[in-house]
Amino acid sequence: MCQERSSAKRMNNCNREGVCCGEMQMVCLTDFEEYAKEHLSKATWDYYAAGADECCTRDDNLLAYKRIRLRPRILRDVSVSDTRTTVQGTEISFPVGIAPTAFHCLAWHEGEVATARATEALNTCYITSTYSTCSVEEIVAAAPNGYRWFQLYVYRDRKLSEQMVHRVEALGYKALVLTVDVPYTGKRRNDIRNQFKLPPHLKVKNFDGVFQETAGPEEYGIPANTLDPSISWKDVYWLQSITRLPIIIKGILTKEDAELAVEHGVQGIIVSNHGGRQLDGGPASIDALPEIVDTVQGRIEVYVDGGIRTGSDVLKALALGAKCVFIGRPAVWGLAYKGEEGVRDVLQILNDEFRLSMALSGCRNVAEINRNLIQFSKL
Repeated sequence: MCQERSSAKRMNNCNREGVCCGEMQMVCLTDFEEYAKEHLSKATWDYYAAGADECCTRDDNLLAYKRIRLRPRILRDVSVSDTRTTVQGTEISFPVGIAPTAFHCLAWHEGEVATARATEALNTCYITSTYSTCSVEEIVAAAPNGYRWFQLYVYRDRKLSEQMVHRVEALGYKALVLTVDVPYTGKRRNDIRNQFKLPPHLKVKNFDGVFQETAGPEEYGIPANTLDPSISWKDVYWLQSITRLPIIIKGILTKEDAELAVEHGVQGIIVSNHGGRQLDGGPASIDALPEIVDTVQGRIEVYVDGGIRTGSDVLKALALGAKCVFIGRPAVWGLAYKGEEGVRDVLQILNDEFRLSMALSGCRNVAEINRNLIQFSKL
């Protein structure tokens, strides 16, 4: 198993004379995870790894993929394969993007700038987090040709949100991803035990100079109680009134909310439980996906994040109706390993595994991936 081999990969491969032959190759995403766990500080590792409460939903995000079985077709001439797809009308090289995750500078000194360059190099989608340790301007400057969406929270001070919307629209971001599952922050026990705070040399760059220096309580780099728990469907209409960008709602887990999203005129849904960091005991995101796809009926695009670790996971998500998947923690592990190069490696491994899983299942392109690939008796 990858877990058993990964410690060897991090040591130089030396012969009996003690002459080292260079690092062994990182083979799977678990290798990057173990590297990150060994090399990041405990507080940083705990922050990235955290789930809410007992971490049941975080862990089930991974276990749910393992419960799904595929029905491969054979003798289909898979000598040529094509992993390209489109999201919101833009072509990307394969259906894996980077989910919005905070504080990339904790993992690598260049932070989100390195992530942006890696996704630009692989021609896929990067959802930039509001809680970035590089500004949206720095990210665009580093990867001017990258395809980017911006993840947005709604704040008590609506002007804060409105200014961010206008800022990213002017910079050429192509969509807004409205996170709707954080009226309050979930209880992440290790962050409380560690009294997690950003180190003094880092800050939430997008809000640089916005908040007055106060001695008041802070929550993940900004003053506590900045998020607005009164957010409701009417705020979707408000957002549509201030921007022409497509709006994608992130954090939907039920068919009822999926139907409301369509009725409110959004352009996409990311089926997500926030990496298991909000409500513990909710469904794994891949388990919630089918009912949402069935409800939406192709009227808008549906994406999913949470628990994707292999190319066959990507294949399973697409077979269940996702247009694209997004990865969060694995991108951070790649950063911790080698910055931009590490994120590129993570994405390339997923791309290669996805292409192989497609071929071994008898699919030559993403259009041939459908629910006939899923063995429903095992779900």
